[in-house]
Amino acid sequence: MNTPIQIRTVVSMPFEENTYVVWRAGQSDAVVFDPGLEPDLILDLLRDEGLTVTAILNTHGHADHIGGNAALKDAFPEAPLVIGAGDRHMLSDADANLSAPFGMPITSPPADRAVKEGDTVAAAGLTFDVLDVPGHSPGHVVFVLKGANPDRVFGGDVLFRGGIGRYDFPGGGGALHARAGHGGLSRPRSCHHRRARAEDQPVRHLLISALLARRASEGIFTTKRRTLARASG
Repeated sequence: MNTPIQIRTVVSMPFEENTYVVWRAGQSDAVVFDPGLEPDLILDLLRDEGLTVTAILNTHGHADHIGGNAALKDAFPEAPLVIGAGDRHMLSDADANLSAPFGMPITSPPADRAVKEGDTVAAAGLTFDVLDVPGHSPGHVVFVLKGANPDRVFGGDVLFRGGIGRYDFPGGGGALHARAGHGGLSRPRSCHHRRARAEDQPVRHLLISALLARRASEGIFTTKRRTLARASG
């Protein structure tokens, strides 16, 4: 029988972005998803749990999800940095990753690997399937951990409580987002979603949320959702 999966959440301000640290119980190697703008909090958790990072996975290239990449790579230089192929350029472009417009230009170390749908990422005794879910950003991906009872989806800014992530950013688009929901995240069954700023809910709700959003408005869906519950393993 597989050992239990441990998941811890670190909330980074000012955007209340969730970083996830994932590992198997009894092991000391871990995967970090979307290191946020307060990397010291992530490093403190890793030290407290006695963990070594063996992979850094970015769901997309916006600044609040890559702001801690440099600190994590400095601390764990052997850990590969992985991001969707369509967002790879955002790591080194402060305008593209939206940090420059906020007056705090941020760049990241380059990706060690760019992934696309159909790829898998294996690290820390865990294997994640990659799905392309563009819309919030042009190369947004999600990482699906199967066999975790239930399956887990680390979905970045695709899905929020009661809605979906913004799709008015450069390179995004509501049509892409809705199509991705129909063809991508609606597929896993008995599955829970780890999102950027909201509590767990079944992934199948993505398609419903996307369709309702499309019918209700042609405008913007805000990502300003308060974190209602810290994700737990």
